[in-house]
Amino acid sequence: MITVTITPRYEDDNLFRLLVQKELDLRRAGRGTLHRHGPKKKNQEKWVHASYKGWINFQKALGGTVVAVIQPRGGENEWQMVTSFVGFLYRHFRKYIASVNLSFEEEDA
Repeated sequence: MITVTITPRYEDDNLFRLLVQKELDLRRAGRGTLHRHGPKKKNQEKWVHASYKGWINFQKALGGTVVAVIQPRGGENEWQMVTSFVGFLYRHFRKYIASVNLSFEEEDA
């Protein structure tokens, strides 16, 4: 499991809303590899990847920060899901993002 913390460049930037809207726009256009999954919840989203097994849960936090938890199923595609998500952020939101922090959960020995 990897936690991704996304800090907006400016406090007024609503990254969570931008992420949700971009996923919706891409889905309507029949493009994109990350898709909403499950019921809608206020300030929370669950996305799945079209090619890699697992999911990304993310939520809006204080100061406009978005915290995402990437949970692959099976473990072997974790780096691919991280790369896909960070690439999505870079392609669509780099002008709105001040920093992206990856936190790695310690694996059982």
